[in-house]
Amino acid sequence: MTRSYRATVEYDGTAYGGFQIQPGRRTIQGELERAVHRITQQFVRIAGAGRTDAGVHGRGQVISFRAEWSHGCEDLQRAMNAVLPRDIAVRKVAFARDRFHARFSASSRVYVYAIYNGPVRAPFLSRFSHHVARPLDLSAMAEAGSYLEGEHDFAAFGHPPTGDSTVRVAHHVEWGCGVPAWGNCPGTDSDKLVQFEIEANAFLRGMVRRIVGTLVLVGTGSLTPAGFSEILESREIRRSGAPAPASGLCLWRVRYGQNGEVGSPECSWMS
Repeated sequence: MTRSYRATVEYDGTAYGGFQIQPGRRTIQGELERAVHRITQQFVRIAGAGRTDAGVHGRGQVISFRAEWSHGCEDLQRAMNAVLPRDIAVRKVAFARDRFHARFSASSRVYVYAIYNGPVRAPFLSRFSHHVARPLDLSAMAEAGSYLEGEHDFAAFGHPPTGDSTVRVAHHVEWGCGVPAWGNCPGTDSDKLVQFEIEANAFLRGMVRRIVGTLVLVGTGSLTPAGFSEILESREIRRSGAPAPASGLCLWRVRYGQNGEVGSPECSWMS
């Protein structure tokens, strides 16, 4: 019997050309589809909630697909993990309504960007953070980031993946300092770890990385919070800062509907 499934996927995106299948490149979607094919002998098209770019990570990526599988969801999870590369893991699998779509059913996505702010780089964190040696003014960055909340035209920070609209709604924007979202790292000075969290209904291509790159200019004193606001209002991408490296960015969580259902390892799927 063919059923609809949804799953939470975690991955280290360092070695991949992004989530979405691309000719001649190794991708997260491609590896997931290859895994399902190996265990079911069916070609299955997988949809993802977020089209993370090359080198970007995922901890709460949500996928949906339809497949014929005669065993339970936990058996499907174990079978997929047995054949997936070690840098990709399926954290949870559940049945889904037929109308559920990982991307189009999502109400918002949460991204976290991590910065290691210290004079000497931290190789242990290099795969999952961006090293900024110059001291950062976190209060100025927080002030500038506050201008992002609400509905705006974000054309200054990215390109639409489809269509022409660059208007998005940012529900929550926050800078924090201390233990990173993924947990404490032994031997690392936690006070040098800075992270940016943004939740929005949808994102433009490269949007979070350009926002962070521009906010770092604020943090180092090269740009004022008011200047950041002017860049946002200008809708001119040439005025934004260079994109921050992909290594620091992670798709952390996906929310669905008014019930606040989330795609994360801790979530409880609802039918």
